[in-house]
Amino acid sequence: MGVGVNKQDLSPIVFSSGCRLVVPVMGATGGSGRSTVADLLAERMAAAGAATVVLDTAPRLSSPWPSWTVGQQAGGLAALPPDRPLTRSRVRHAAAVRSDGGGPDRQVLTDGRDWHSPPLVLPDDPAAWLQLAAIGGWQCVVADTPHPVAHDVLESRCAGRIGRTRAWYELPYAVPVLCASATAGGVQALQQAVMALHADGMPLRRTVVALVAQTDGRLPAVVRAGATMLSARTAAVVHLPHDPHIRSHGLRTVSRLRTRTRQAAGLLCREVLAAARASWGTPLPDAPRPAPSAVVAPS
Repeated sequence: MGVGVNKQDLSPIVFSSGCRLVVPVMGATGGSGRSTVADLLAERMAAAGAATVVLDTAPRLSSPWPSWTVGQQAGGLAALPPDRPLTRSRVRHAAAVRSDGGGPDRQVLTDGRDWHSPPLVLPDDPAAWLQLAAIGGWQCVVADTPHPVAHDVLESRCAGRIGRTRAWYELPYAVPVLCASATAGGVQALQQAVMALHADGMPLRRTVVALVAQTDGRLPAVVRAGATMLSARTAAVVHLPHDPHIRSHGLRTVSRLRTRTRQAAGLLCREVLAAARASWGTPLPDAPRPAPSAVVAPS
């Protein structure tokens, strides 16, 4: 499974003061463990020395992030009005804090209001989310994205437009993570997504795959075979083991995660950074200043 990653191992590789690594976490289908992967990866990136934020791009009532950050006084996405200039301080104060008590915190921009509050109209364009992260000054941006990858790629191709998946891929210094459950159905959906990405010319060599186990024990033969095939097409395939605490309690508290879960998250972090290093060198070049775009807030 690999070993954990510490600050001494990783901070010299990518995290210069002006860099901004973008990690869109995507699901091949529903139930892929996408949000869990995003949180575990963000925790390891923060431990590696990067100022890290998770962008929750899903509607509030379909997202776990409001419950994982409940009880904080952060204003969230609703506190960032579209008709006023935003400052780093304002954006940072709107973000909730995630902490496991043993390392640096990471922040989360989500809509943490009560369930009955009017829904926010969030932008589809990843550039708008990148602009928000740039204003906040974070070095690592982990985006939890709800769209199904293969459907989005096919739909956008048939419509002759740029879809969300390609738009995330085309952001500066983006290393996507593609998630699926470690089951026969999950791997089949993942293989379809990878074929769609390949057919659309996406850079699979800087795509990392995360296979999320649903039970303890040896992975099914079809999953192992699929992982072997995918490892030849993508930057890396990382297996995240089953963790009963996550299954029973989610990730509102993370202090009781298994050691091997943390080790797998460390390996995932290392593979993402290795893909960034292979694509752009070390240290990661300074991030460009994004052009003005729509602000993430109610319309």
